[in-house]
Amino acid sequence: MACAGAAPVSGLRTLYPEIEPYETGFLDVGDGHTVYWERVGTRGAKPAVFLHGGPGGGFSPVHRRLFDPALYDVVLFDQRGCGKSTPHAELEANTTWHLVADIERLREMVGAEKWLVFGGSWGSTLALAYAQTHPQRVSELVVRGIYTLTKAELDWYYQFGVSEMFPDKWERFMAPIPEAERGDMMAAYRKRLVGEDRKAQIEAAVAWSTWEGQTITLLPEPETSDRFGEDHFALAFARIENHFFTHGGWLEEGQLLRDAHKLAGIPGVIVHGRYDMPCPAKYAWQLHKAWPDAEFFLIEGAGHAYSEPGILDRLIYATDKFGGKG
Repeated sequence: MACAGAAPVSGLRTLYPEIEPYETGFLDVGDGHTVYWERVGTRGAKPAVFLHGGPGGGFSPVHRRLFDPALYDVVLFDQRGCGKSTPHAELEANTTWHLVADIERLREMVGAEKWLVFGGSWGSTLALAYAQTHPQRVSELVVRGIYTLTKAELDWYYQFGVSEMFPDKWERFMAPIPEAERGDMMAAYRKRLVGEDRKAQIEAAVAWSTWEGQTITLLPEPETSDRFGEDHFALAFARIENHFFTHGGWLEEGQLLRDAHKLAGIPGVIVHGRYDMPCPAKYAWQLHKAWPDAEFFLIEGAGHAYSEPGILDRLIYATDKFGGKG
């Protein structure tokens, strides 16, 4: 089913009230990495896992509120190297396939045979990679801000495309990079993010992170963008994101759309903002065509962030629907 737009403004769904985890812990996933996780909702209710964006973004307490706590038993976790997971900003043994294996470890830890997988932005990339690797473990799939991590998508955001929409912000993004190196911005940033010069590393991390924070919403949202400028957050976010993107996510070009047939039989919901700058709507549309089991919502008047009203409405609709509320 393809649907454009969301519910009338007066009927938009909003986040559930604040909720605290009923259990937290750290999981040793090997390779020197320890992953922080927590469970929220009702023990023994419908199992679900939340996959945050970035990569390197970590999850926030507000993400707990995307699920009705009476209906769900949700695992949220900070992916390798970010949030409360350790070591902070670590790149070694940190790839898409390490994270897919970590999700399986968490599923086995909580004893879920299958679970709903929810991911947005990079989280949608990871959710698709996980679901295509372990389709028998996915009861439903909710994805937002579809990113299939092709070279065209990366070039659009980090070389030429979004630069034309935000020339003022793009100028600030270019500032740490000498003109001679601007022909490959991802490579130029990587050189600084993995370099030994701590001052240059932080400067690059904040510039990289701020570029994203200021271009993910249709209209400015300081409460969304401000955290991207914090040194500690920016260092993990920029280093890990650049690391993953430099390596194309360790995916074959076009792999996630090519293998969308592996999602056959998995119910799902795809939500995407019409004016999503980091993730052009074209790829969400292609996923919709390749995965007819999922409802598709292209939200008018919205950018990339899950917090934008029309996008949030459809995400809560999805978790309510699969939780049995209809």
